Amino acid sequence: METTLETVSPVRWTSADLEYLPDKEGVRYEIIGGELLMTNQPHWRHQNTCGEIYALLQQWSRATDLGRATLAPGVIFDEENDVAPDVAWISTKRLESLSDEAGHLHGSPELAVEVLSPGSKNERRDRKFKLQLYSVRGVQEYWIADWRMKTLEVYRRDKGQLHLLVTLQKDDALTSPLLPGFETLVENFFRE
Repeated sequence: METTLETVSPVRWTSADLEYLPDKEGVRYEIIGGELLMTNQPHWRHQNTCGEIYALLQQWSRATDLGRATLAPGVIFDEENDVAPDVAWISTKRLESLSDEAGHLHGSPELAVEVLSPGSKNERRDRKFKLQLYSVRGVQEYWIADWRMKTLEVYRRDKGQLHLLVTLQKDDALTSPLLPGFETLVENFFRE
């Protein structure tokens, strides 16, 4: 099943509106700039890539105790910007101050990761709308993984904005100043 992204209406949606939407299996709701976005259940390779990225980040996190990785956390920046990155990493010192009792983050994780789903609307959401949102809201690093091309775009904060630093191929090694000592080949994100 191909994942699709649909803009629902020109109404200004808020986080509070999400609780009134039907709980449909396989549908994820997000709000960016007051617009409601719906995505269908992603391809299994998309989910597998999310799992591999999460597992590698969490393994490093447990070894260093510097933070935690999580899958699809609710990140509520404000009432009109409520998203769920595919994977996020947040430092231990920020986690407690930014999380609520429901387990949502009310502020930026240091690292947000999106795995591309097929379709121009999905790619526009991740490469434009989420990039802009994460940039404005202080995410330090943003990764966009493409399981079809087996590439990873790394955006890093410079002069207050996220900028594309490099597009890594499957044989390239990934390191990050956010994650001291973390290193993996990009192909490890795309194991089948």
